[in-house]
Amino acid sequence: MNKPMMFSKSPVAAAVSVVLSAGLVFSTYAQEQTAEPTDGTQTEQQLQEREENAMEVISVQGIRGSLSRSTAFKRQSSGVVDGISAEEMGKFPDTNLAESLQRITGVSISRNDGEGSQITVRGFGPEFNLVTLNGRQMPSTGYTRSYNMEALSSENVTALEVYKTSRAAMPSGGLGATVNIVTTRPFQQSEGQFVVMGKAMHDSSVDTGDSVTPELAAIYSDTFADDMFGVALSLSQQRRDFQQQYANIQGWHANVDLPDLEEGEFTDPRAIGEDGERIGNNFFPKDMNYGFTDVQNERTNGQLTLQFAPTDTMTFTADYTGSRRTSGRVGYGWGIWNEFGGNINSYILDENGTAVYADIAGNDSSFTANWDTTETEADSIGLNLSWDLTPDLHLWVDLHDSSNKIDNGADKGINSTGQIILGSDQLQTKIYDYRNGEIPQASILWNNGTNELAPGEIDSNFSQFLRNPGETNIKQYQVQATWYNSAWRIPLVSIKGGLSRTDQDMEGLSYWSGLVGGEGFNPSYTHIFPDGMFDYHTTEGFLDEFAGGGTDLAQNYYYTYDIEEALARQANFITDGENGFVVGLPPGSLDGQTGLNETTDAVFIQSEWEFDLAGFFTQVNFGVRYEQTDVTSMVRQRVEQQVNWTSASEWIMQYEGDGQSLLNQTGEHDVFLPMLDVKVDLTEDLVGRFSTGKTIARAPLGNLAGGRSLSGSPKPGARSGSSGNPNLLPFESMNVDLSLEYYYGEGSYASVGYFSKKVDNFIQNTITETTIEGLRDIYQGPRYQQAIADVEARGEQATSTAIFEQMLANGHGNENGAIEPNSDDPLIVWDISQPSNSDEKTVDGFEIAAQHLFGESGFGVAANATVVDGDVSFDTDSLEQQSPLVGLSDSANLQLFYEKHGWSVRASYAWRDSYLIGVGQSQGTSDAPPQYARSFGQWDLSVNYDVTEKLTVFFEGINLNNETEEGYGRYEEQFLFARQYGPRYALGARYTF
Repeated sequence: MNKPMMFSKSPVAAAVSVVLSAGLVFSTYAQEQTAEPTDGTQTEQQLQEREENAMEVISVQGIRGSLSRSTAFKRQSSGVVDGISAEEMGKFPDTNLAESLQRITGVSISRNDGEGSQITVRGFGPEFNLVTLNGRQMPSTGYTRSYNMEALSSENVTALEVYKTSRAAMPSGGLGATVNIVTTRPFQQSEGQFVVMGKAMHDSSVDTGDSVTPELAAIYSDTFADDMFGVALSLSQQRRDFQQQYANIQGWHANVDLPDLEEGEFTDPRAIGEDGERIGNNFFPKDMNYGFTDVQNERTNGQLTLQFAPTDTMTFTADYTGSRRTSGRVGYGWGIWNEFGGNINSYILDENGTAVYADIAGNDSSFTANWDTTETEADSIGLNLSWDLTPDLHLWVDLHDSSNKIDNGADKGINSTGQIILGSDQLQTKIYDYRNGEIPQASILWNNGTNELAPGEIDSNFSQFLRNPGETNIKQYQVQATWYNSAWRIPLVSIKGGLSRTDQDMEGLSYWSGLVGGEGFNPSYTHIFPDGMFDYHTTEGFLDEFAGGGTDLAQNYYYTYDIEEALARQANFITDGENGFVVGLPPGSLDGQTGLNETTDAVFIQSEWEFDLAGFFTQVNFGVRYEQTDVTSMVRQRVEQQVNWTSASEWIMQYEGDGQSLLNQTGEHDVFLPMLDVKVDLTEDLVGRFSTGKTIARAPLGNLAGGRSLSGSPKPGARSGSSGNPNLLPFESMNVDLSLEYYYGEGSYASVGYFSKKVDNFIQNTITETTIEGLRDIYQGPRYQQAIADVEARGEQATSTAIFEQMLANGHGNENGAIEPNSDDPLIVWDISQPSNSDEKTVDGFEIAAQHLFGESGFGVAANATVVDGDVSFDTDSLEQQSPLVGLSDSANLQLFYEKHGWSVRASYAWRDSYLIGVGQSQGTSDAPPQYARSFGQWDLSVNYDVTEKLTVFFEGINLNNETEEGYGRYEEQFLFARQYGPRYALGARYTF
């Protein structure tokens, strides 16, 4: 029995013959496409089938074959489409799918743990892009709309397809692009294959862990019983140990109340207005922290595909895809935390009002330990029928059930994420200095008269335990029918229609223990920690890729300690009454539950046409998709009672027993999504395209979920909260694409394209100052003001520590040493953020790409660049609420390669310009300040050598230039983070049986 083919008829076959005869030869599109594509695109598999074996097809592997297949896929597709093909079964161009995608024009990536994680396409970030697996919508990672690609192994992936223009036949949600991950199908292999691969990975950043870790993979595919049955199986296991080093500031505060200081005690270059006040804003950092995290990541992937073809016209496919990813982390940090106003002794501002130097009294410094184990589990089960009912009528039915779970409380000991903060508030002053170097410097003058805290002076601040599991489930049902026109002598090639239902459930939970273990150094517990528990370290080798790092840090020492011993000592000594210490999450620690259901019913029709227009061969693809979506939001959360001041630096929300409120809300919307693609062969080598259509991206899940959430630790300046809106409309983008592509040789082409996206219903988060009945504020209340007067009457500085201690001395503490609000205290003013749809915004840009194979020399080069712009940027000088587009940036990629005489060498460079990560900082003020990432450029290298036809040995080098990651706030002087990982190297071998 022959393998079944999808029957179709098209005069495009003549054009394909020209392409094939020009040398664009391909291997079977197991390297490219699923059995029955859902979008109407003319894929390589279809083109080969239409040729009906009219000519010999030569299988070309390696870099050259991969680029040729991708080039042919781009040329023959309708609309603006790009792809990446596997070089051979079990060998994708990059070990990480996201890092492969960044080679595509217009695609840039964000990184997690130094690896590619999520994609941005044409300036639209992860939640604006849809990821499908073999045409099926995939559940996002946990309670988000973003799909983290580092969880999926690349060994069983045969192609990545990026659809930048709309498709009526594809699921909606890809406003930026839809990325389809294509995996191995046994009926699409020309012959049975079995490939095994092993590699040894060395991460140069490793400190705790193995310096060399393994990665193993096996891929098998074959058919049986005269091609009636087929099976494909892949398994992979990977482990990576590494260390992340970092410096960070959690947030910047705008317009701090500056103290009256003598000349010489401050520098402020801002102009003075007629009223005698400074013109413009001032900004101060809330903290300054340094630290490192030792990480061990393990990933296991498996996929099984079974195919059955009882006749030449019918194929059944059943498949399972599963991934398990475990990330264990143990980290230590050290740093300072600031309040402002009367605590500021001196400062220096720059022209933007940003503090580049500050001497601040009060508060504390800490040595922090944190640990967590995060597990991600993804499963997808699918059934598919592809059936040629007649030579002209094809039926495609697909059902799948997928889930994606993430749990950061997978630690088997405490079933949560833990943090312990030890330190001291026995200091005179703290210095923040960012006048030199790439990293701000923080130093402390302790009451002991030195800049070092002795082990015997280290006290217990607090510990806390958290857990935030999330889960997304998708059940999707799709039915499509395609009719190929052989009856009428008109330019119509085919009509495709179908309907689908996508039922998506998403749930997120949050657990919090509260702050336990001697909150705020009062009372003191220095005696419970022996000096021998602490290990002293210098900062030699720490952040040494940055100017000012290493031993040049102002605080060039830190302590580590045994976490289990520290927790045990807290549990044994701090166990009185309500303040009893529980290691882990105590009963009743469920802080909130958010659930969302989206059910989308869709119907579409799409048609393909081919004809000569003024002597030019023209292909037209147009259609429309209609969708109706119903949203149900369920939020369960604890009822807030009051905010207690529990220590000089800690304010804790109290809740009403174990009672929780439940809020259900509903919403709905419908969308009408037209699309039109026109492709014109201007010459045999020159292709022009025009595409227009509407795409959407649904609102972020956190915005859709109703209810209200307030900070559990509402310190002054951080009294924040949020509420959702289940009736938010999706982002709707009307798109226009124009491109010109010149295919001038085998695997060689040059292209230029213009795109414009007009996005309506942009979502803006508006922060409103709100008071909530019953939640009163000790801060600035009558007792607080009296304490200030008492402290200043003694001639002392009214720091937060002095005020807190004075209020206790005035008899305002309860039996646990905490201060509770009074009825004469004012209501707390909360900064509540709520999303709403706003006006239209426009993004446009240019894409330029070129790829050239230098004849038979073995050398080749590929390069591309994307320039984007729009009225969606963040106005850094304004403190008004804004709704910018996250992720907008220019990008460029370069690949240099050589492939001949058994050698395959590829050097690649990926660059992304600075971009907006997001709006809002965890300890920032209510103006929702921005977070920017600095530009990033990374060099990678791979070298393969074919020892025999079956055995290949290889070397991989990742981040060879040891690029670092940096971020900042409104201005580059508002430092937010610096991260250092180090290069990675791998040696391995691949054997094909």
